[in-house]
Amino acid sequence: MDTTPPQPSAPAPATLMDGVRFAFGTLTVLRVKVPRWDREAARQGMRCAPLAGLVVGLAAAALGAVLLVLGAGPLLAAVATVAVPAALTRGLHLDGIADVADGLGSGKPADDALRIMKQSDIGPFGVLTLVLVLLAQVAAIAELYAEGWAFGAAAFALASVAARTALTLAARAGVPAARPEGLGAAVAGVVPVRSAYGVGAAVVALAACAGVPEGAAGTVRYAAAAVLGLAAAEALLRRCVRRFGGVTGDVFGALAETAATTALVVLALG
Repeated sequence: MDTTPPQPSAPAPATLMDGVRFAFGTLTVLRVKVPRWDREAARQGMRCAPLAGLVVGLAAAALGAVLLVLGAGPLLAAVATVAVPAALTRGLHLDGIADVADGLGSGKPADDALRIMKQSDIGPFGVLTLVLVLLAQVAAIAELYAEGWAFGAAAFALASVAARTALTLAARAGVPAARPEGLGAAVAGVVPVRSAYGVGAAVVALAACAGVPEGAAGTVRYAAAAVLGLAAAEALLRRCVRRFGGVTGDVFGALAETAATTALVVLALG
């Protein structure tokens, strides 16, 4: 008689729709039913993160374009555009970059820095960083809107996609979680390295295609914005892993805002 205890079966592979639901359910406030909350769903979800960024970016650009058509100036349209992602994420990414700034600026050991980041209040480093990030985003998109609503819309959509692509890269295998709980732990290391870099390369290629209507210079500019945005996020990721021992939900938020802001600034300079 075989007395070997039954072995637990491996979870079924997550489908593409499981990934889409996971991405929208965790990265936006859109009402999406997330039937699976496991590593398989998280793997597909983080691969689909750029898609959530595209939807958020297009929604923000649409509001800015409507305001411009109604006669608003580029600055007002830019403020409204930047406000949409904050609303669609409950401000979690902005809160993340403020908390990470406080943690990095504290100069304390990793455990103390993580405790500071978990507190509900925002310190001086966080306030200063938050203000500068929002000012940079508004200023950059206002300059682009001044050239025409299509320039601003395309730029903000690209920045939003780059922001979520930075999350895909940060969730690659080999990047540990700083805490055993929270969103950071749920998605840390779930995406195979080759797959994560494949998503990044695809986004850069699509960014280059988005610049084709502006000619060769536009192609280079849009591709450079995506590459430099992701590079800035990667630099921050490496700093956070060294400083905190891994990633947290706050770190993911900070990476998204860093990539988006860098991409917008690059496009505005062009």
